[in-house]
Amino acid sequence: MKQYTDYIMEQAVKLLNIDSPSGYGKYVMEYLMEELASIGVKAELTVKGGVIAELGGEDVNDAILLEAHCDTLGAMVHMIKGDGRLKLTPVGGMRAENAEAENCRIITKGGKIYEGTCQLVNASVHVNGDYKTERTWDSVEVVIDEKVASKDDVKELGIRNGDYVCFEARTRITESGYIKSRYLDDKLSAAILLGYAKYLKDNGISPKRKVYAHFTIYEEVGHGGCASCPEGVTEAWSVDMGCVGEGLECTEHEVSICAKDSGGPYNYDVVARMIEVADAHDIKYAVDIYPYYGSDVEATLRAGNDIRHGLIGPGVYASHGYERSHRDGVENTLKLIRYYLED
Repeated sequence: MKQYTDYIMEQAVKLLNIDSPSGYGKYVMEYLMEELASIGVKAELTVKGGVIAELGGEDVNDAILLEAHCDTLGAMVHMIKGDGRLKLTPVGGMRAENAEAENCRIITKGGKIYEGTCQLVNASVHVNGDYKTERTWDSVEVVIDEKVASKDDVKELGIRNGDYVCFEARTRITESGYIKSRYLDDKLSAAILLGYAKYLKDNGISPKRKVYAHFTIYEEVGHGGCASCPEGVTEAWSVDMGCVGEGLECTEHEVSICAKDSGGPYNYDVVARMIEVADAHDIKYAVDIYPYYGSDVEATLRAGNDIRHGLIGPGVYASHGYERSHRDGVENTLKLIRYYLED
């Protein structure tokens, strides 16, 4: 599977370099549509702004839906201050502590893009004797890289309340196989679904069950997977980030199988079969419980769909900050999807 892991890593970098905070999905979805077409996969845009792809397969009455989200954390302009600085409101679970000192782009409703930096208010240690102040969205601000000194100056640029603020991903892949970036949650797993689609097409494989992929654009705000579940789907997975942290067994090198998160237990039979398949094919995995996590597939369930559900993903450390994973976790996730649907 090395060639498909290589492809996934390449695609992850491309996806990570496209700004797409929740609700601002046009350009990342355009890219997905082009890439899926180049692979030979039939796909369509949903009214909501996501992409549904048909990956092939036989049994249309026992289909499986694989969901990954391409929306990320970010912010919006909440208020233009009198001195021309911008107060922000978070999009999704973005935290002020993780935004401070980051370069960002302000995207206006007219399509213009301006650069800036998110800084602590009064950010110079040589000036601010209370530099240890708590970081909140009231204590940080965006300094625009334009010659502005007033609210009117900023408005003349076309910047308004409600404009998106996108933080740089800062993506790096090390020689040792680690990938470090903002927004691995969940563009790394979106790339995994692209890799699985390419594997099926390259090898002329048609799984026993019809397989769909849904790339969503509102997961970080809770309703990404609540629409567009195709007819005939009896099982759905979120292919999202696996959690790595204190009290959990997963590392960046395994595929994480989630047994329970803040929304409750995942389907017993699905989780048990995932474990059975992983054991049978020597796939490195961990089973964990995520105490502060919610997924697209839970939104699919809450929308009233009568399905079994599961959650897997490559282990990712430092979620909602500057995240890290490894190609081993990517490959193990790809293998679990492959063998679950081939066995």
